[in-house]
Amino acid sequence: MTSLKKFNTAFEQLPLLAILRGLTPAEAPAMGQALHRAGFRLLEVPLNSPDPLQSIAALRAQCPDAVVGAGTVLTLEQVRQVHAAGGQMVISPNFNPAVVQETLRLGMVSLPGILTPTEAFAALAAGAHALKMFPAELASPAVVKALLAVLPTGTRIVPVGGISASNMAAWRAAGASGFGIGSSLYKPGKSAPEVERDASNFVANYSAFTGT
Repeated sequence: MTSLKKFNTAFEQLPLLAILRGLTPAEAPAMGQALHRAGFRLLEVPLNSPDPLQSIAALRAQCPDAVVGAGTVLTLEQVRQVHAAGGQMVISPNFNPAVVQETLRLGMVSLPGILTPTEAFAALAAGAHALKMFPAELASPAVVKALLAVLPTGTRIVPVGGISASNMAAWRAAGASGFGIGSSLYKPGKSAPEVERDASNFVANYSAFTGT
């Protein structure tokens, strides 16, 4: 199964992306298990975490049916390193066409960061599979609705930044396809049972307003 097909399947089942900024390789197996038990199948390790490539490899080994990738990917060399570590997704805070193109060349899923219509259209033209709206704190559900009125039908917008279990419904009602969830789900020092509890809460809240 290709990374894109695997991503599409996971996204359709539960479009919640766990952002594990600060994760260490030693923590990765337990955190992967905790998130997996809660239902998460989309896992991101930002590259400004300690030894992120080792954590990506550990998560791939622990959760073979999950889609594991890297965040804060800024350069072509980083794209190649993520691929070599077994990463299947490349997620960035910005849109860099060269990064998107290298991601596609290596058969991985591309989620560049956008905030404006210009960035959104350019990212889609470059081949992005979904658009990370970042930082979502600078936007609103109304911005998502306005963007989707002009972007191609089926465009996936994934707000990241300030997403909590209590505010997902408003974004979803405006047309957001999924969510990237960071510090309200995981931060350094948080235990695996705590992460599993909060991940389960996110899943329950998402299911409650989507009826899934």
